[in-house]
Amino acid sequence: MKNAVVVTGSGEINPVKQTAADVLISEIARRTGVHLETSAKWPESRIVIALAVEREASLQRELPLRQGKQRPESRKDGYRLFVQHEDREGQQHSPILWVIGGDARGVLFGVGHLLRKLDWDRGTLGVSASLDIATAPAYPIRGHQLGYRAQANSYDAWDPQQFEQYIRDLTLFGVNSIEGIPFQDDRQTPVMKFPRRQMNREIGDICYRYGLDYWAWIPAVFDLKDGVRRKQLLDQCEEFFRDTTTLSGISFPGGDPGDNAPEMVFPFLAEMAERLRPLHPQAKIWFSLQDFSAEHANYSYDWIERHQPEWLGGLFAGPSSPPHEEMRGRLPQQYGLRLYPDITHNKLAQYELGDWDQAYSLTEGREAANPRAVEFKNIFGQCAGYSNGFISYSDGIHDDVNKTIWSALSWDPTQNVADILDQYCRVYFEPRLAGQAVDGILGLEKNWQGPLITNGSVDAVLLQWQQLEAEAPTLESNWRWQLCLLRANYDAYVRRRLIHETKLEMECNSIMSNAPALGSDVAIAQASAVLNRATTEQAGQELRARIITLCEQLFHSIGLQTSVPKYYAIDAQRGAVLDFIDLPLNNRWWLEDQFAETKALASEAAKLQRLHTLATWEHPGPGSFYDCVGDLNKSPHVVRCGLDPGKPGELKDSGPTYWWWDQGKSRARLTWQVTMWPIAVVYEALNPEARYIVRLSGYGQALLRIDGDLMQPTLNGKKMGEFKEFPVPEKYVRKRKITLTWDVPQDEGNLNWRDTSRLAEVWLLKQN
Repeated sequence: MKNAVVVTGSGEINPVKQTAADVLISEIARRTGVHLETSAKWPESRIVIALAVEREASLQRELPLRQGKQRPESRKDGYRLFVQHEDREGQQHSPILWVIGGDARGVLFGVGHLLRKLDWDRGTLGVSASLDIATAPAYPIRGHQLGYRAQANSYDAWDPQQFEQYIRDLTLFGVNSIEGIPFQDDRQTPVMKFPRRQMNREIGDICYRYGLDYWAWIPAVFDLKDGVRRKQLLDQCEEFFRDTTTLSGISFPGGDPGDNAPEMVFPFLAEMAERLRPLHPQAKIWFSLQDFSAEHANYSYDWIERHQPEWLGGLFAGPSSPPHEEMRGRLPQQYGLRLYPDITHNKLAQYELGDWDQAYSLTEGREAANPRAVEFKNIFGQCAGYSNGFISYSDGIHDDVNKTIWSALSWDPTQNVADILDQYCRVYFEPRLAGQAVDGILGLEKNWQGPLITNGSVDAVLLQWQQLEAEAPTLESNWRWQLCLLRANYDAYVRRRLIHETKLEMECNSIMSNAPALGSDVAIAQASAVLNRATTEQAGQELRARIITLCEQLFHSIGLQTSVPKYYAIDAQRGAVLDFIDLPLNNRWWLEDQFAETKALASEAAKLQRLHTLATWEHPGPGSFYDCVGDLNKSPHVVRCGLDPGKPGELKDSGPTYWWWDQGKSRARLTWQVTMWPIAVVYEALNPEARYIVRLSGYGQALLRIDGDLMQPTLNGKKMGEFKEFPVPEKYVRKRKITLTWDVPQDEGNLNWRDTSRLAEVWLLKQN
């Protein structure tokens, strides 16, 4: 096909169709160096790529339209890709590759699919001669949020050309909606090249040229009773409405951010609609119930049912929203329900990584490169059926694979993950590498599943990406390639450090256990020297150097801000993985502080007792048991998944919360920085003649039950690091098995989730 001619037809061409032609020609040239010719007329004896809308007749050829009712290509956004070798009379002619859209935007999406199917290399270009695909999207709303604001870890560094390229890339997988964030978060960053008002206009213009729906996310982060600020925001909205070439919808979150009762929100939205309607009469306002109480959610459903406003497009469901099935069931049918999935965060998020190793949470944090293809395929299948589609929450390019998975599935939910990733790798990397690169991306997802210290496949995934890197030096400047390499190297570096530093802490514990023979001062000095070998004998230095290089490349190639001081990340948890590359993966910092406190104790006996406590913290001795409930590697007695007694036949899961204290550099014990309320903790093969105490660490309340019976504590510390203790009555031990469960505190509904009770560690201690 390298000598093919792109034919768009004579006369005035639809601007979106012209954009589709430009995309096809420029993207092929960028990948192959082949510059296809274009023509308004049909060439003789040449392969033709014909771009057409079903109802147009400007190509001087009869369109090969199929007959029958099942013609998805005739629907909105639908298309057909078809290689024609003969006319209706059966006469052979030069091949024609048709891209026929049900509308002009369908042609654009057809071009995107064609680019995903092409076989190409430098100087070569081809496609299967039997190509014949007719398709239309399953969901009408398919989009992503690209907010030009300080909080983003990459978007704020872009210019209009980078925004256009990324938006174009998203259309290759059928995205039809882009959501901007025009005002919220007015902080300035050193990487911003343009004023926000100008960039808002630019993004709107890009969407107009591509025929995409342009949305705006506009929260109210003040009390709507404040008349002055209320008018200021409405005036700001009207200015934005006038600036914008095209606008399809407004998304107004009820919370996160925002804290206004629906009684105030609905009148405000009605006023916004009055300013919106004259300028963008087709645009609708969508509203979320995020962080709403049950009372506020019910008020909202009832208000919508009673007033049925014309300006309302529907509700959108994000983190901390009511269940999807409830929202769809309570919402009148004429209104839509749109998902607002958080595909960007790894922890403290809507879809937390439930079996993530704590070493990753400490170092890679909330916004590391996070391909979760298989997981999001499953999540999409569980929630999308309630909706009209989605616009994802994203704060950067680190979730690029996740965007592609959601985009592809919203077009065709029957696609499997391997096929989607194969197209991703073909179109963004090289077709010859696709199979290996798919395995590499899936390997990155598996790296994050289960205990890291025993996950030997992490090094195998690194080797795979190193081999790919050697095979494809031309991809060195490709930011998606760089992102995969960064993850592979970072994962392996964390694992090597974790193994090394875990051994150091074990050696430290051994020294402290020998303190009675050594003396407390000598034991502390020797233990401190062992712990310091984490810095003097660092593991994986070659990987660390490679990570630093890749972070530098990603800053220049796509504006990814992996460090606060070096690359101007707005906050340490916004993808600043470089700032945590040497964060201790054992309790070195906590032990250093404990050693200082121990040395200040009045007597040698007290010092030795304290060192004994530190040495045996996670190893309480024969017949006793220890679990850090949120750490997969240290919780052998914890049950994480089981049948929900309140919902027969359904499973309930228990996942950890990885806390973020002191900008991610807390000196607290690591076991306190990951908490969870487990389904249960089960101990078996107990000594029926022994006496036991349950000890807990955590924060706030712990309403413990043993075999279903509520227990009362004899020690009831409430702060993190303080203990709660519950003697185990003899009658439970006689069965040789006990099960611990916890009631949910009922008096914390008014607390911020960060202030609610939590559980960190559980001991079952055999008494001497």
